[in-house]
Amino acid sequence: MDKTKIGKIDLDTFQSFLLQRLGKKDPTVLVPPLTGVDAAVIDLGHDQMLVIAEDPILAIPGQPWGMFGWYTVHIGASDVAVMGVKPRYLTYSLLMPPETSDEDFKTIVNSIHEAALELDIAIVGGHTGYYPGFAAPTIGGVTVFAVAERGKYITPGGARSGDDVLLTKGPAIETAGLLAVLREKELLKKYPASMVDKAKALCRQMTVVKDASLAMECGGVSAMHDATEGGVIGGLFEIANASGVGMEIDESLFIYPAEIKMICDAFQIDPVAAIAEGSLLITARPESSADILSRLKAAGIEASVIGNVTSDPRIRTMKRLNGEVVPLQIPKQDPFWPVFFESVKLSTN
Repeated sequence: MDKTKIGKIDLDTFQSFLLQRLGKKDPTVLVPPLTGVDAAVIDLGHDQMLVIAEDPILAIPGQPWGMFGWYTVHIGASDVAVMGVKPRYLTYSLLMPPETSDEDFKTIVNSIHEAALELDIAIVGGHTGYYPGFAAPTIGGVTVFAVAERGKYITPGGARSGDDVLLTKGPAIETAGLLAVLREKELLKKYPASMVDKAKALCRQMTVVKDASLAMECGGVSAMHDATEGGVIGGLFEIANASGVGMEIDESLFIYPAEIKMICDAFQIDPVAAIAEGSLLITARPESSADILSRLKAAGIEASVIGNVTSDPRIRTMKRLNGEVVPLQIPKQDPFWPVFFESVKLSTN
């Protein structure tokens, strides 16, 4: 294992080590932990399925604690929403340094409450406490649950040959939003304040709950996946790999907001490989694509068809803006993390 790696463990370690250590095998686990699959599915009996996902949430220096609480709920809920079901229950563990003020504590808890109300989610448990060793309040884990009827959920492994591939909002949503906050002063020396503000506003787009819900209402959706670590190119590979299909993708078809290009250019980050919470990948039947795009647009969410699913799993490619054709793959290192931790260090000096 590469000891310098930042972020999720690599694919080989996940498959060869972690997946061999999942405790007791249980036949009610219909969708176990898998690469690129956002949530597990458990058969509760009587045609009822439990859909469950978990995430850690890190605080972002320079952002109000209210945003930290908002992220906690929306990022957790997004992993359930992409399974085609409505998030319903939530637990979270809030771990804080002993010096955390009462005001900050109350702001965090209240913002989690408010975001849960916004999404009609009930908070049903968790853990809250003060512990040495934490530099900032941290969500050790947010777990989101839903109950679905048999056959009424999807997984990232459902893409079929002939499907269109759609992308909402464009790539690198999270990368651009967070770096605009962390490096705002530096960016304002080179770029217009209006552009930097647009980039900062992307933080409020780090959710795919609405994207996924609207797509499912249209019908014809076979798979969805939130393009988190490894970005859009990694997310596309994960859908193709989980589904046993090929893909042909064209980067020139992406929605590409100018503020995303600005941030990625400023820090020499490849936008298609960078963490992209908020960028939803959808595979759907071609006859449904126009309705999905129209429904999303009416809700203020831009999206586009960026390619198609093919039957040959040996061909999984993306045509880059410069014309180069590259394979879909999970990046060895998400280019966001080194810049992020450098930015955090700079902000605390």
